[in-house]
Amino acid sequence: MSVVHQLSAGWLLDHLSFINKAGYQLCRSCQYPALSASPVAPVSSTTSAEDLVAPSIFDATDSTGGTPASSPRTAVERADAALKKKYVFREEFFHVFKPHVVAAPQQKPLQGSSEAGTRVEKDADNGTEQHEGAKSNNGDSVACSRKKRKRKRSVFNQGELDALEYHKKIRGHILEGTRCLVQEGLKSGFLHPMSAEQSCIKNVVPGHVGCGLAELCEMAKHFPTVCENDHRAVQMINEEMSEQDLLSYVTENNTNYAKIVHLMGQKYLVPPKSSFLLSDISCMQPLLNYKNKYDVIVIDPPWQNKSVKRSNGYSHLSSWQIKQIPIPALAAPNCLVVTWVTNRQKHLRFVKEELYPHWSVKTLAEWHWVKVTRSGEFVFPLDSSHKKPYEVLVLGRVKGSVDLPLSRKSDVEVLPIPDNKLIVSVPCTLHSHKPPLTEVLTEYIKPDVECLELFARYLQPGWTSWGNEVLKFQHIDYFVALQNEN
Repeated sequence: MSVVHQLSAGWLLDHLSFINKAGYQLCRSCQYPALSASPVAPVSSTTSAEDLVAPSIFDATDSTGGTPASSPRTAVERADAALKKKYVFREEFFHVFKPHVVAAPQQKPLQGSSEAGTRVEKDADNGTEQHEGAKSNNGDSVACSRKKRKRKRSVFNQGELDALEYHKKIRGHILEGTRCLVQEGLKSGFLHPMSAEQSCIKNVVPGHVGCGLAELCEMAKHFPTVCENDHRAVQMINEEMSEQDLLSYVTENNTNYAKIVHLMGQKYLVPPKSSFLLSDISCMQPLLNYKNKYDVIVIDPPWQNKSVKRSNGYSHLSSWQIKQIPIPALAAPNCLVVTWVTNRQKHLRFVKEELYPHWSVKTLAEWHWVKVTRSGEFVFPLDSSHKKPYEVLVLGRVKGSVDLPLSRKSDVEVLPIPDNKLIVSVPCTLHSHKPPLTEVLTEYIKPDVECLELFARYLQPGWTSWGNEVLKFQHIDYFVALQNEN
């Protein structure tokens, strides 16, 4: 279970446990050679004849996804070894032992410290979502000099005033609810005080791996379209699929084993009972054709903000583009819609006052994801004027069908959506790797419903996922291979 503790305030989650319980166990038939040549990319010139005739050899690679090590074993022996291969997500990506920005020394954990040592290159509307490591002494001195210059400005703009007012309203709830959940985590041993050894370890900030999926989706818009007589909306993972197929159809793994797909010379793990569409927002038709409707839709839009504009490496959508997402065509009656929102009040107001009404969705609640270290401290000081240790989720239901059940498959009653719930977890250091919502939503949805995540960056069993980076965190380099003893 990814839910470690549940209290009236909310949930303490184990994000890593959720990923690994998906079961990244491979079977021999799940290993496929490099995909056939396609308009997207040719088969690599380094592909060997052995790769093509012994699919399971792909799983005899090292944990970094490199080429197979030399071995006297035959292809059959390697296939037998691959049958026992299992992957787990790298634990070090959750080694957040200390805050990204250290609070003032006199403040205790979870006491809402004022910011100290923070970088004051401030987003005017407060709080773009990203992780950053602890600053060096030199970085601190630069930040302090910037902070002194900033203090000369005593007038706040409207965005900053709105953010301060919102934070003041929810601060007490965040502080007290997190304190209760952290205490339970410390008692059970899931969270623990930081050791002297851990205090010397820097938070892992991984580099980029894999190919440019977003760029590939952009390129795919210029490729020849698939055969007009081919009306299929879904394809099963198999050795005959091409890379263009991955960009043209919903791809499904309906087995009980994980599978590997190959894309632009890279390997991606697909968990059991999952499906995905890798495409640009202008190429969503296969998703619309795949299922009739969805009962739960989670959306993590790439919100436009100043940090995104500066980076030039993270695509964003305008408010107008987000409104064009075809939620009414995807949503089943009484569909539960959950949208991740940054801490910019402009975006929060847009979701509640424009976006949801445009989609005929009634706003029901606001929840908050609170990010803490392994010892239970906020990853950023609670009262930091630069970044907050929490993000907002807005929950709503499609209007006009509130008396209809979510699914005709079950008569199980579900609870009404409560307001002001907290989801507390140690965040993944991979940028935008959001915590799973599957188990925290269990009480509020019928069993066996159809679930969809839009702008997804990783896959979940039982869910359909869409986005132009939908396989990003499924890259094999984010996992480590284990060898089963049985």
